[in-house]
Amino acid sequence: MADRPSDAPGFDVARPGHTPLDRQQIMGFWAAWAGWMLDGMDSVIYALVLGPALRQLLPHSGILATPVSIGFWGSLLFALFLVGWGLSFVWGPIGDRFGRTRTLAMTILIYAVFTGAAALSTNVWELALFRFLAGIGIGGEWAMAGTYVAEAWPEDRRRAGAGYLQTGYYAGFFVAAALNFTVGAAYGWRAMFLCGLAPVAVSIVTLLRVREPARWERSAHGTPAPSPLRGIFAPRYLRRTIVMSVLLTVAIIGLWAGAVYEPTAIVLLARASGLTGAAIPHSVSLGTGILSIGTILGCLAVAPLAERFGRRGALAIYFAGMAVMIVLCFGWAYYLPAGTALPVFVGLLFLLGLFGGNFAMFTLWLPEQFGTEVRATAFAFCTSVGRFVGAAVNFGLAAAVRGAGTIGTPIAWTAVAFGIGLLVIPFAAETRGERLPD
Repeated sequence: MADRPSDAPGFDVARPGHTPLDRQQIMGFWAAWAGWMLDGMDSVIYALVLGPALRQLLPHSGILATPVSIGFWGSLLFALFLVGWGLSFVWGPIGDRFGRTRTLAMTILIYAVFTGAAALSTNVWELALFRFLAGIGIGGEWAMAGTYVAEAWPEDRRRAGAGYLQTGYYAGFFVAAALNFTVGAAYGWRAMFLCGLAPVAVSIVTLLRVREPARWERSAHGTPAPSPLRGIFAPRYLRRTIVMSVLLTVAIIGLWAGAVYEPTAIVLLARASGLTGAAIPHSVSLGTGILSIGTILGCLAVAPLAERFGRRGALAIYFAGMAVMIVLCFGWAYYLPAGTALPVFVGLLFLLGLFGGNFAMFTLWLPEQFGTEVRATAFAFCTSVGRFVGAAVNFGLAAAVRGAGTIGTPIAWTAVAFGIGLLVIPFAAETRGERLPD
């Protein structure tokens, strides 16, 4: 069922995608988008400053700051961050019980505070703790923002809204790259983490100005529902919960292999090509900006692809592209001669980003598969499973990097995950042409 029937005022069946948005829907979207943008900025800040931060903190922790040890400890810290992301499944039942916007505001506040606190780290263990705690907030923001837009926007606009929302995360990549080019290059990695305090203002606005979606209000004031966490494992939803958890696991492994290791790869390639000083963070910023532009375009392409090829077909296109591009970037371009590797690697990042837009598919598709009473819980749970598995993969990558003495080949092997994903996609529910369920 839709939020309102097709013959209601303002719903023009002849012109899909043109139902006017009211002030609350517009303000709520921009609050969710800004939170998601700052979430992406926060995530990438760590990737961008990983090298310089670990070069300073590892010796203070009694560890030599060699390229291999930076890759090893960076993988361990990524894994702990992902564990924090995984624990964010707690936000789902909270969102289903207390509301989307209130819970969204709390997730933003938590990740902002602990990102800023990371600037105070004196050793690698403190940095790990702050990133773990920030991860708990970051992980919940996507579930709350995606659920809010799906429920608050008109039926004929929510599919495009999912793509628009997801561009925020990757716009955050671009903002982080710009900050690294300016603030990071001039003032160092601690100043970058302090920039992560900015989302506090978004949290306050969200809490005070944005109302809950009418769909959730009706559900919350209706017949009391059983535990939403139990609900997603009921026969009605069990298969969907399992399949979407697997597919999100594949996507998250790809994100952390392809996008998060990209800055570290550029740093190592830049040093190998003879670059020094500010030229290195400038190269990282350029590469991250190119990756971001490609991913934003990939997000915007999700809605039309999903309508043309169906949800399963569109995701298969993205997964196949990611598999190819991870191999090309980290298994081929990374090992080209020193004078060639850096420009080729950076150029390929556009296509890696384009197919990395697959995350917008889940923002569109996942809410279509669950009712309002369990929607936030399902979103948070499915994403959290992927983060726990992603944490395990990063522990494995850390060992592989140490054993191989390189980050390229171990990361290239993560493309196998997308092959597994392509085998699982046919088992997913196809929801093209269906309305968001109540």
